[in-house]
Amino acid sequence: MTIPAIKPPVCRLAPSPTGAQHLGNARTFLLAYWSARAQNAELILRIEDIDSPRVKPWATDQVIEDLAWLGIDFDGQPIIQTQRTDRYQAVLDRMIADDRVYPCTCTRTDIESASSAPHEHSTGPPQTSTVLQATGQERTITAESTIYPGTCSGWRVGDPLPAPGTYCWRFRIVSARRCFDDLVAGRICCDLGTAIGDFPVTRKEGVAAYQLAVVVDDIDAGVSEVVRGDDLLLSTFRQLQIYEHLGVASPEFAHVPLVVGEDGRRLAKRHGDTRLAHYRKQGVAPESIVAWAARSAMSDPACLPSPEATAAWELSRWHAEMIERIDWTRLSREQVRYS
Repeated sequence: MTIPAIKPPVCRLAPSPTGAQHLGNARTFLLAYWSARAQNAELILRIEDIDSPRVKPWATDQVIEDLAWLGIDFDGQPIIQTQRTDRYQAVLDRMIADDRVYPCTCTRTDIESASSAPHEHSTGPPQTSTVLQATGQERTITAESTIYPGTCSGWRVGDPLPAPGTYCWRFRIVSARRCFDDLVAGRICCDLGTAIGDFPVTRKEGVAAYQLAVVVDDIDAGVSEVVRGDDLLLSTFRQLQIYEHLGVASPEFAHVPLVVGEDGRRLAKRHGDTRLAHYRKQGVAPESIVAWAARSAMSDPACLPSPEATAAWELSRWHAEMIERIDWTRLSREQVRYS
């Protein structure tokens, strides 16, 4: 009898080179790093550069500098999304053949106008925001900004295609209630028809969109755990639909709370210069960033020695201590306020 080999865990860092990495990014990178090393997992670096109009030519090198400054090492060579377009196209072709996607020529204005008027293709009422409602041990995502009304969904395989460059490919969801168990956020549920709707898997110029690319990348790399900000909880339901269609088990997810400004909004330029490159330039010790990330992450402050006792800890000591202590059940669910 042959005993099947157990696949080793794989984790990933997945920055987008659309600008400088800031404190919030650093905190998520560190949590992903500590979790990966605690599992003796392979940790890959993936540069998510398919959003080409916003990509900055210097940002990839700066990401690698930021990680090294924080004492975060990764395994192997970086994976570059723009070098994987053939792979995304192959999966898209399969979805087209399966009639699971359709060409959509709608503009954002078209969608907003259609969603605000009665129509027979509606997947739900117009929505204005994303809301999490807690019920018992569950939290339910109940709304998003504007739900695609299904205007172009009548297309079927074999029908004529619109003119090149005028359409994206949109994924047909299964309109049902779905739940998943997040390592940090707990059990999260969503009615896909009223909170998400059919979503794009390419842009109109034909390039793979985020939802498709990250799923294909994670499948191909054998990723077993995804650590990212909890602003992407809703995206997880889109990605789970793709995993389900492709017949592949999804990784586990750990959606960590965002770092926000004093106004409660996600960290941005309006809150001052929080770029890691800025801190390096100012001579800030990376240990201070790592210590802040560690203390802000743990729900029980007593699990770490006092600031006085850790003042002399070097990066290697901080990482060793956090790799020993990392436990998603002990991670705070509260947003971290930067001031």
